[in-house]
Amino acid sequence: MTVADHPEIELPVEESAPPREKSMTIGAVTKALKQEFPDISISKIRYLEDQKLLMPRRTPGGYRLYSPSDVQRLRTILRLQRDEFLPLRVIRQELASGRAADAAPVAATAGDGRRAARRPSVSVSERGPLYSLDDVVEETRADPALVRELEEYGVIKSENRAGVKYYDETEREIVRAVAELARYGVGGRNLRVFRSSADREAALLQQILAPALRSRNPQRRKEAVEALENLAAVTSHLKHLLLVRDLRTIVG
Repeated sequence: MTVADHPEIELPVEESAPPREKSMTIGAVTKALKQEFPDISISKIRYLEDQKLLMPRRTPGGYRLYSPSDVQRLRTILRLQRDEFLPLRVIRQELASGRAADAAPVAATAGDGRRAARRPSVSVSERGPLYSLDDVVEETRADPALVRELEEYGVIKSENRAGVKYYDETEREIVRAVAELARYGVGGRNLRVFRSSADREAALLQQILAPALRSRNPQRRKEAVEALENLAAVTSHLKHLLLVRDLRTIVG
């Protein structure tokens, strides 16, 4: 006797496993995000992985495979960099706390319809902890000779304490960025143009806010520092847009 002889008998239905999310290679991820982030590259994604912001699955052959959640996390990181001007250390904190889980592609809007102010990426009033040369080299994977070259050309500055050189958090992040450029043959002497540009921008912002920054009124000085940070974020974004526009002419 078979079940076919007794159609009234119902067999238990086996629950099928949920379909596995389709993974993407690093090249496919780069192509998928290119429209929203024109400057995305394979090396940039690998750099974010080196910074422990991404942890894609690896095949037995060592190839990276990114799940849809990995891609969404990467999109969030890139949006926070582009729209909020946040450094990686802050983005890492935002992701860990869950506050950045649904980062919008555009800046938030205030209740009255006005565009909300962007958060500054750095604080001009707080330098953060200090790092020795060994610490900087270990965390950025930069060649010690590159760090010395950057200091020689005035791209970074150290602080001497008891005969030992120390670098604050901003200097360390500069080294980290230059270490990525160094992979393409960019050295300290090539970066003097960035140093000169930053000096000119700082002088301009100082000229705009000088009276308030020199004020004896603590509240006015505090407001001036906040305005300085916001202006720095706006000028940084403007520079990025101008660069992207010029690069488009290069690629045609």
